[in-house]
Amino acid sequence: MAAISNDWLVPLSGEFKKPYYKELYYKVREEYQHYQIFPDANDIFNAFDFTPLSKVKVVILGQDPYHNNGQAHGLSFSVKPEVEIPPSLVNIYQELHDDLGCYIPNNGYLKKWADQGVLLLNTVLTVRAHNANSHRGIGWEQFTDAAIRAVNDLDRPVVFMLWGRPAQSKKALLNNPQHLILEAPHPSPLSAYRGFFGCRHFSQANAFLEAHQISPIDWQIENV
Repeated sequence: MAAISNDWLVPLSGEFKKPYYKELYYKVREEYQHYQIFPDANDIFNAFDFTPLSKVKVVILGQDPYHNNGQAHGLSFSVKPEVEIPPSLVNIYQELHDDLGCYIPNNGYLKKWADQGVLLLNTVLTVRAHNANSHRGIGWEQFTDAAIRAVNDLDRPVVFMLWGRPAQSKKALLNNPQHLILEAPHPSPLSAYRGFFGCRHFSQANAFLEAHQISPIDWQIENV
């Protein structure tokens, strides 16, 4: 399993010493030995590697990684450039188009967002192939809750985008009045029409950042 090596180590190092994390580590290692697991073991902590804590401006929470071949690479909602864009991300791009006029790109690779300070964090970081939510409840939630608390504790404004009930359940961890919490239904085709479309979270996030003298996010993902 890959390791975290940047400034996330300070707030998360205590988690590595807890009994639950030891159990989680051995469970995940065993799963990789016996099953096809996504993402690749070296990509598990990409959300942290690509977006250091000191750079976080926006947090977008997902549930667990995509579970089909070649999709997951450690960032919520993102897929590698050559992979077909998943339905939820199609709807995210549609909202971006309607909100900010972004053109809809030909790929779903969101690393550009991560590089600008958008923490694309799944609350569960691994999954068995073709078996959604198969690693729910093995300890990842406790670990990612610690990461969410670390962002909440920052002494500067951050935007949290909570899409769908599982993400919104994390609102209980957010008690810092400096932050902006935006809530909407999940962008899944099952729920996007219940209020994700038209939520205008992307323009609201940028307006909030600019109001606090923080450079906004360039949300446009380019064609490849």
